[in-house]
Amino acid sequence: MNDYFPARIASVATAAAILASVAATALSASSQPASAQADSYPSRRITFVVPYPAGGATDVSARLLANKLSEAWKQPVIVENKSGAGGVVGNDYVAKAQPDGYTVLIAITQIIQAPSLVATLPYDVFKDLAPVTQVALSTIVLTVPEQQPIKSVKELIDLAKANPGKLPYGSFGNATTSHLYGELLKKKAGIDMTHVPYRGAAPLLNDLLGNTVTAAFLDLTTAGPQIKAGKIRALAIGGEKRRTHMPDVPTLAELGFSGFEAEGWVGVFVPAGTPKNIVQKLSAELARIIASPEGVAGLEAVSLMPVGGTAETFESVLRRDHARWADVVKAVGVKGE
Repeated sequence: MNDYFPARIASVATAAAILASVAATALSASSQPASAQADSYPSRRITFVVPYPAGGATDVSARLLANKLSEAWKQPVIVENKSGAGGVVGNDYVAKAQPDGYTVLIAITQIIQAPSLVATLPYDVFKDLAPVTQVALSTIVLTVPEQQPIKSVKELIDLAKANPGKLPYGSFGNATTSHLYGELLKKKAGIDMTHVPYRGAAPLLNDLLGNTVTAAFLDLTTAGPQIKAGKIRALAIGGEKRRTHMPDVPTLAELGFSGFEAEGWVGVFVPAGTPKNIVQKLSAELARIIASPEGVAGLEAVSLMPVGGTAETFESVLRRDHARWADVVKAVGVKGE
């Protein structure tokens, strides 16, 4: 009986020592410097989240980057499509994921337009997500069917003025870049055309080819092959400068229409709070892939203009474009659903 109490005390002391050791180990792991975390990153599978269905330019570019990153880092990189609510479902999923560099968002311009278009979002792009790199620009083209006699933006405007409210123009969805561009052109040119929203660029292209709509703002990924085939005609593009592979197509700014400088793009994000060294490591490797011959060829194959660059540069783009799109939304009065 007398031997029990010392043994009991020793047992308790041993247990306490074990618990203290475990706690110290956990504290050491959680407080290890970012450089150490970056050195061990990546040590397991990385998931690229695409907030849209498979098959589009965003998905194609995500798979290109995933394959090349997996080759470079010798770790599996998978692409997971989490579509819904115009991209909000996938964006929110990543915003709420562990900030460890293993869940990565491949997003588009919508993520920076949405704050001006809808009253509430389940995340704040500037507080809950961290930019990694800008992948590519997605050129938006003002097009008309080849059956139309329209050869220039001026001729389109003249026809619209002669037929107020009678000419339909198509967009690839309500409150998309396509729709915002269309409404901005109406306002700047002083014309009245009827907006016809479609569920994506593919069905819009079908009706454009069938001359069901008089004009449409389409992404070059969708429109490019039909422009080359002569089935639809490119009148102008958005953005700050002409594209080298479309040297004869002017920008809308050149034609005297301001406000179209903000372009569509594909970009990479991780959850806010991801260690800076991990963000920099991921940014540098993805920028290298984007600038590589395989990266350039893969992106240009779907009519995307490769960009790359640092996380800091991309953050500057986000803040600039947030202001640009806010001005456009205010000017045209479009609201998201």
